[in-house]
Amino acid sequence: MSRYLGPKVRLSRRLGVAIADLPKHNKAEFVAPGMHGGKRTQRLSEYGIRLREKQRVKAHYSVLEKQFRRYMALAKKAKGNTAVTLQQLLETRLDNVVRRLGVVRSVWAARQLVAHGHVKVNGKKVDVPSAAVGVGAVITFREKCHKILRENMESLAGHSVPAWIEFAPAQLEAKVVAIPVPEQIPFEVNANLIVEFYR
Repeated sequence: MSRYLGPKVRLSRRLGVAIADLPKHNKAEFVAPGMHGGKRTQRLSEYGIRLREKQRVKAHYSVLEKQFRRYMALAKKAKGNTAVTLQQLLETRLDNVVRRLGVVRSVWAARQLVAHGHVKVNGKKVDVPSAAVGVGAVITFREKCHKILRENMESLAGHSVPAWIEFAPAQLEAKVVAIPVPEQIPFEVNANLIVEFYR
């Protein structure tokens, strides 16, 4: 299956939740697509509820099914709560960490920034968006992209960087200081439903 390249707002409307931190996604109420805009509400089955929760998370992190299954398998093998571990694995992806800094407008822009080799982790270029970023990792950016990153930060004024990341905007340097907990993730999701989906 190829990556979805269509209108991203359509995904937010279909899933009923903002999958990106952009004004056009953050509408109080999403009107369902179609001529009558959600006048007929569809009642989801137990399976459908779990499937939609999984689809929301996949869309938010822009992860394909094969990748998502891999994260699920890793979360099941790890010690502790599977649902929490799954969220932590997704949240500490390099493209997502870059997105959380507020230097790009979306996860898709963060993915492109990483893939084009503009991001360094501990001084070394990393061009794999799914690379895991551990505690103590220092993230910097190539100088040639500093100007556009600062412009993005101005347009995203008011963006709050999560507490598990230390960010110095003047130097455009960030450090992961802790593993995120579910309360620090600015995207509401019932990860337990996703774990149940894969049982």
